[in-house]
Amino acid sequence: MVAMGALPARFRRERVLMVGCGDVGLRTAQVLGHGRRVRLLALTSSPQRVGELRARGIVPLHGNLDDAATLRRLSGIATRVLHLAPPPSENLADWRQDPRTRHLTQALALRSRPVKLVYGSTTGVYGDCGGAWVAETRPTQATTPRALRRVDAEERLRWWGRAFGVDVTVLRIPGIYAPDRAGGPRERLLRGTPVLRPEDDVYTNHIHADDLARACAKALWWKAPQRVVNVSDDTDLKMGDYFDLVADLYGLPRPQRIPREGAQQHLSLMVLSFMNESRRLRNERMKRELGLRLRYPTVRAGLRGDAEPG
Repeated sequence: MVAMGALPARFRRERVLMVGCGDVGLRTAQVLGHGRRVRLLALTSSPQRVGELRARGIVPLHGNLDDAATLRRLSGIATRVLHLAPPPSENLADWRQDPRTRHLTQALALRSRPVKLVYGSTTGVYGDCGGAWVAETRPTQATTPRALRRVDAEERLRWWGRAFGVDVTVLRIPGIYAPDRAGGPRERLLRGTPVLRPEDDVYTNHIHADDLARACAKALWWKAPQRVVNVSDDTDLKMGDYFDLVADLYGLPRPQRIPREGAQQHLSLMVLSFMNESRRLRNERMKRELGLRLRYPTVRAGLRGDAEPG
């Protein structure tokens, strides 16, 4: 355990700092609040969120990952850190790097370091795998700018963990969903966004937001230095079949199927980038080592709310 120096007595219990406390961060805070006796803190750059965070028992800390000078107060304040903030998408000196993660690690290194840091990355770091099954030992082959910035963040954090004696865990996360989560598959269906025809379709991967929150909470106390974990459910579906399933469950029309050739006329560059990558994730490490028992092992169970006990 890292020595805490002369910090006040109120700081001598476990303190979890959440960086990027959006939907998944709030769900994780709820899991932690019902489990271990911890003090929860969250970095926010929005004054409008202060009241919401306090109402959930979270201490708000004002700061901005894009402004390193505002992060100095984070040094020595937490024993464990959950980093869920994405890299920036614009105003970058180098589009392949994540300056937010660099700013965060610089601030955390100023005083006593946390004993644990968990980073929420993306399975996009694997790139296109042609539909193959993918374990954590597969080398990264990111091709999109956003995935390359995630690779940079992963590598920086793992180096930082080794250099400063911090146990770092990287969670590689696929598509996050939940019936009560904004921007979900139902909204996409209502917009009428088409999908690829079966012969052109790609495999996609998913995790229920509540299962992801439980994985984040477990990882904060998991002793596995510099370990990478795929956090994905057991669903084995292509993207079009997934949206057909969502449509059937919600009583909505199935999406239009279109050929890959000419798809750029109907889809945004962001959606097209997802349709250019196909892979199926192995999740044995998540189950065996992290010890996560999925409450929603398939998207059908998750969309219907058929939670398994555990």
